[in-house]
Amino acid sequence: MRIVPARDGGLCRIRLNGGELSAAQARVVADAARACGSGFIDATNRSNLQIRGVRTGAENQLISRLIEAGLGPATPDSDDVRNLMLSPLAGLDPYAMLDVTPLAGALLDELQCDTRLRALSPKFAMMLDGGERLAMLDHPHDVWFSAVSANQFAFGLGGCPPTLSEHSPALASVESGHVPAVANALLHTFLDLALPEQTRMRELLQTHSAEAVLDHVQGKLHFQLKQNAKDWRRPASNARLRFGVHPQRNQGAVCIGAQIPLGRLDASTLQALADLAPRMRMTPWQSVMLLDVPVAEVESAIERLKALDLATTPNEPFARLIACTGSQGCAKSFSDTKADAHQLASLMPETGNVHLSGCARSCAAAHHVDTTLLAVAPGRYDLYTHAPEPVARHITIEEAARWLARSTTDA
Repeated sequence: MRIVPARDGGLCRIRLNGGELSAAQARVVADAARACGSGFIDATNRSNLQIRGVRTGAENQLISRLIEAGLGPATPDSDDVRNLMLSPLAGLDPYAMLDVTPLAGALLDELQCDTRLRALSPKFAMMLDGGERLAMLDHPHDVWFSAVSANQFAFGLGGCPPTLSEHSPALASVESGHVPAVANALLHTFLDLALPEQTRMRELLQTHSAEAVLDHVQGKLHFQLKQNAKDWRRPASNARLRFGVHPQRNQGAVCIGAQIPLGRLDASTLQALADLAPRMRMTPWQSVMLLDVPVAEVESAIERLKALDLATTPNEPFARLIACTGSQGCAKSFSDTKADAHQLASLMPETGNVHLSGCARSCAAAHHVDTTLLAVAPGRYDLYTHAPEPVARHITIEEAARWLARSTTDA
């Protein structure tokens, strides 16, 4: 595990397998954030956590605590390759094609045991989709696998599973039992073909066609890939399903989803979440899904989530706002986006989603958001919608709120 410098102190990313955190692990993270850092923990759009403000001299203590809690990699120096995204409802959704968690475990084992794969960029990412009703389908991944049936997965490179006819189709398909072998062949193919400056699959595809990459992959396999997924389309997912109560495969318990305001928790809030459920999953929307909540305790759990200021319905302002770390924690940010987002929350119209980004890197939102406010100076933003050019420049938060109100009325 690594701790990298940030404006507000060291930053420690905790990569969570499938976004999952047991109640005991959550308590360790909360205690470690207090003892070794600022006491603040960020949820990321890759379903991970970050402890902020790690103090100089406390790094080894922090890492030791996390590893002892089972939050480190299975093998030394393999932490950066554990980038596998699952649905927050993986293995739980009774409507999914299959339970992908055993397959995810096999992929994570391969990622951590194959020493050559440590040459991959820490940003190189895969997705495994079991057809759950709730899934982040907008994040572009270097490699994605999506269930066509319980026995077959479509896969593609440098993008997302297609949901519309105009989207790039799947590259090929593979039997479920062969997914780990194909994933391994794809990753080794990338390392075989990529130039030193090509760290992501989309960059490799600028110099090698997808068909050429697939031919290289096929040469590593003892079975034939299938070319029958060109017309397949993945059913769309409704992000609003990250809120509220959902049935689980196991009877007598449910999942409950809620939005963490601007993706930031304090240690006390994380501790309180650990008291509500035996385990939880962080989501790509920087929200949390409580798992295995007894049906008899649902009402009290929702009331407790509200008391913790988590959004429990999709129409609340903090359910519709995303903000990066901002200038308090990042030297590249032009404004304190967290504070500005809090101000905007009190002025938001009743509909519309807004992303506040401190710079052009757009770290907080890899998916499309209705409106983006891109900071250009403290408290000043350019406003973007669907076009590459801003529809308003150098505006204040109050002016942005008025623009949002007008656009909502016009709509």
